[in-house]
Amino acid sequence: MARRPRRTHSPKLKAKVALAAIVGDKTIAELAVLHDVHPNQITEWKRQLVDRAADVFGGEPNTPPVDLKVLHAKIGQLALENDFLESALCKAGLLSAGK
Repeated sequence: MARRPRRTHSPKLKAKVALAAIVGDKTIAELAVLHDVHPNQITEWKRQLVDRAADVFGGEPNTPPVDLKVLHAKIGQLALENDFLESALCKAGLLSAGK
């Protein structure tokens, strides 16, 4: 039996099917036949919806905290490099002193 080409499903369809699976009016097998999707895929969408439901209501994002000291150090380093390169280009006559 030949494999079906990979399909991409819209977020709207994923949400619709996952919500239907959570509601439980139909079994996952029935939803799979109805929407022509593998039952394991429906189970995965259902899990993702449950895991990320708090984000809809302003839950905390899963981004790690930013270390401002590292970023400020990088800004300082880049500023020094820009000043050095500007003076070197001015000395070489490739850049005017007034920019």
